[in-house]
Amino acid sequence: MSTWLFDLGNTRLKCAPLRADGRLGAVRALVHDEGEAWLQALPSGAVACIASVASEARRVALLEALLPRFARIHLVATEAALGPLRIAYPAPQRLGVDRFLAMLGQCDGQAVLVVGVGTALTLDLVDAAGRHRGGRIAPSPQLMRQALHARAAQLPERGGAYAEFADDTAAALASGCEGAALALIERSLHAARDLLGGCRRCACTAAVARRCARSCRRMPGCRMRCCRGWRAGTRCGSHKLRRCRCAPPS
Repeated sequence: MSTWLFDLGNTRLKCAPLRADGRLGAVRALVHDEGEAWLQALPSGAVACIASVASEARRVALLEALLPRFARIHLVATEAALGPLRIAYPAPQRLGVDRFLAMLGQCDGQAVLVVGVGTALTLDLVDAAGRHRGGRIAPSPQLMRQALHARAAQLPERGGAYAEFADDTAAALASGCEGAALALIERSLHAARDLLGGCRRCACTAAVARRCARSCRRMPGCRMRCCRGWRAGTRCGSHKLRRCRCAPPS
């Protein structure tokens, strides 16, 4: 019986098969555009598990496309408490399920700052007991570039290499936007240490965030670990997600 995991974000749909050993197969990434091409490339199988932070329209479109392809469909929802994790939000449903799963996957008895980079840059602090101490949300470096380009078309939307002091516009944009993200991560790590008396781990859940390692590794006592967000999310299976549930398309 084949099980597929679906991560529907604001920009892309990522999906991967869950192998018998609990690891992921090859991950597919589909950009959802204004058409329906992304829905035509969906896989089929027995069980589909969906985590979505996208709009209601995108979520419904995905569900409708998956219904004829899978025997069972499960939607994953944020819970106030699951396994060792205890969410700080008074209204847990307001916490994105992507952040919830990323934190759940990193609960291993050590304090950790969980960093996600997608449309937004998210940071969540989890202490050694699994208690979520809260988080931050900011524009991702990519979104910063897009916003600048939208207001000033002469500023390139992409390109340029990070440098501490850049010598051309594209590199300066890359350095400024990525540097802003790095600064927020560094400040959050310092704040985590003050709050908890120490925090040595920073776990990144997106490939883009690997660039943060160069900065954070220079911070005394900090260990940066870049992990695949999918893998972190799939570990929730060991905690028996009680609110995974079959869902109709509306």
